[in-house]
Amino acid sequence: MALQAKLLRVLQERVFERVGSSREIKADVRIVAATNRNLRDEVTGHRFREDLFYRLNVFPLALPPLRERTDAIPVLAEFFLQRFSRQNDKRVSRIAPAALTAMMRYPWPGNVRELQNIIERAVILADGVIEPGDLPDDIRNLDPPRSTNDGLLKEKEKEAILAALKLSGNNRRIAAGQLGISKRTLQYRLKEYEMSDVD
Repeated sequence: MALQAKLLRVLQERVFERVGSSREIKADVRIVAATNRNLRDEVTGHRFREDLFYRLNVFPLALPPLRERTDAIPVLAEFFLQRFSRQNDKRVSRIAPAALTAMMRYPWPGNVRELQNIIERAVILADGVIEPGDLPDDIRNLDPPRSTNDGLLKEKEKEAILAALKLSGNNRRIAAGQLGISKRTLQYRLKEYEMSDVD
């Protein structure tokens, strides 16, 4: 709470002193604060200052957890794949469809950081393509959706296709490669899902 009071002063008056100094320094900054806690509950529980909450809460942005925006999984996974392939000096070109399907079913309790760590691990283990065997047991051994959830599975596949098209700049050949399927299969899926007019 004492540190919160000091932070509030910086935000309100835009000045601070270095440790051991009495000279005020102007703070010409913008603050972006993030939390995984409900700050209103923290204020009610007297663990967070109400005045600091209102000072920080000028322009709130709510970012849903990864499990609620599964369309982001292929895009983020591809981004991390490229990054960790370069960092580890490995030629891992893509994620196999079965591995991507497993990732789309997983609830991601650790959010984007968990996805990042899992892709890093998979790149280290993979031999050119990330396969289900390169994923942790709790992802690849997740029970597949029951037949009553076929509609949900199709929705996930549609999301993966749309994400790949967006990532590739709507180049169907590149999108098919990212999904690990042929361009003909992609065309078939677009027709099956009545998405042929997707640009």
